[in-house]
Amino acid sequence: MKKTAITLFAATLLVAGSIITSCKSPAQKEEAAQQDLIEAQNDAEVESQKVATAEEWASFKIEADAKIKSNDARIAELTIKLNKPGVILDPLYKKRIQVLEQQNKDLKARLDVYEENNSDWETFKREFNHDMDKLGQALKDFTIDNK
Repeated sequence: MKKTAITLFAATLLVAGSIITSCKSPAQKEEAAQQDLIEAQNDAEVESQKVATAEEWASFKIEADAKIKSNDARIAELTIKLNKPGVILDPLYKKRIQVLEQQNKDLKARLDVYEENNSDWETFKREFNHDMDKLGQALKDFTIDNK
């Protein structure tokens, strides 16, 4: 009987102690709620920066597709010029045209992959535009030899 009473008293004391120590004051509860709200807002801002809006993506894709088609046309012109009878161009030109054509295909593939994955928008946009500009400049300077 004594053992049961002592065990019951100890259990009651343990439960009461747990309840008392786990309670937060109203000020602590309010502060925790404000912290949760701030974190949620920060997460929402970060998430909105990472993913492109539908209009932004559509506009970017249309522009990128137009540039890729323009690059395809320029590459086709260079290939026709290379294969023209009576014009003997260096085999190096043929290799450079193939490299530029592959780079253009890679850009198209990157555009398609991003459309499926939607990863970090700002980084993708910056890198894609840089590579697109670099390819465009290479096509413009194709026949210029900087030796």
